[in-house]
Order: sequence, then structure tokens, then C-alpha cells
Amino acid sequence: MRDQAEPVASGGRKRSVQRAGLSGWRKELWDWSKALIVAFIIVLLLRAFVFQLSTVKSFSMEPTLHENEWLFINKIILDIGTLDRGDVVILKDPREGPDRKEFLVKRIIGLPGDTLEIRSGQLYINGELKVEPYTDAKIEDGDYGPLKVDTGHYFVMGDNRRLDASTDSRSFKQVPEDMIKGRADLIIWPISRWAKL
Repeated sequence: MRDQAEPVASGGRKRSVQRAGLSGWRKELWDWSKALIVAFIIVLLLRAFVFQLSTVKSFSMEPTLHENEWLFINKIILDIGTLDRGDVVILKDPREGPDRKEFLVKRIIGLPGDTLEIRSGQLYINGELKVEPYTDAKIEDGDYGPLKVDTGHYFVMGDNRRLDASTDSRSFKQVPEDMIKGRADLIIWPISRWAKL
């Protein structure tokens, strides 16, 4: 029979060699908890810097977007790319007062340096008539401009050009770049309306 040595604590008392460990189900629960915490942190980081989902809450972007549709918002484009004329963007509402919303969905119509004018229901950019395939009506809110877009700003409008259908840069003026929070790249819900923007 082999001799077995047992560790002895100072003072001559025996120390247990068994580690305090988690039982089977507790260990599994701890492993799942760690995985969920890591996943939650990753989702928070992705939502903060890469993408988010947004819901359309008005009719100002019809016929392109309809109320209650969900949009996939690309946020990283603001750091690694550029915004272009025609992009649909999410921006902080620059208005004050009771009608102010947290965010608006609009289309970039004018880039920094562009000169815009609305005459007889038509949009002119840098003196040229702009054909806008995403609208289904002439601009009914009257003439506007000409206006030159400042450096670091964008001129945005809703696709719904009917009378009083969209509150946009015609009322709250051009938008500073830092108010734009991302570009809407996809309609993801309902599935029947899935489309790239």
C-alpha cells in the first residue's frame, strides 16, 4: 500500500486538497452567462458604431418608405465613407418645440457647395433640372431658393412632395454633418417590402 501524504497547515491542522468548484449545472449556467454578457457587449458596440435598426413613423418619405417599416441603418459609413446625393439618412431633428421628434428620415438632395432652387414644382441643382425617380408628384409647397449649401452641411427633403407632407431643409434649413447619424441601406421589415435603398 502506497503512503499518501496530506498537506498540513501551519499549526498542524489538515488542509483539504479538494478545490471549491461549481457543480455541473452551476458551471453550465456560469458559462452561458459569460457568453451572453460578451454577446450583449458586442451588440452594444455594434449598435453604437456600426449599425442600428430604425422604424419609420411618418408618411414624409412616401412612396419610398411607409409608416412602420424597419430600416437597417449603416452608421460606420460616416467614418469610412462619404454621403452622396440621393442617400436616405437618419438625422437628429433640428427643430425645437412640441413637434420635435428624436430622429427624422430624409433624403440628401444637396451636397456641400451645391446650389439648389425649386421653380414651378421642379428641383434644380446647380442650374440643371433634377429628375427624381423616387417621387410621384411635383413639389407642391411653392418656389424656394436659390440657396448654396454650406461646407459641412447637407440639404435634405422627404420624398413625399405633396403640400405640407414633409418637414425638411426648406423649413429647418441645411443640416450640419454631425446631426446625421447614419445612412438607411435596407428596408428589412415587412419582408414583402424588403429592398435596398
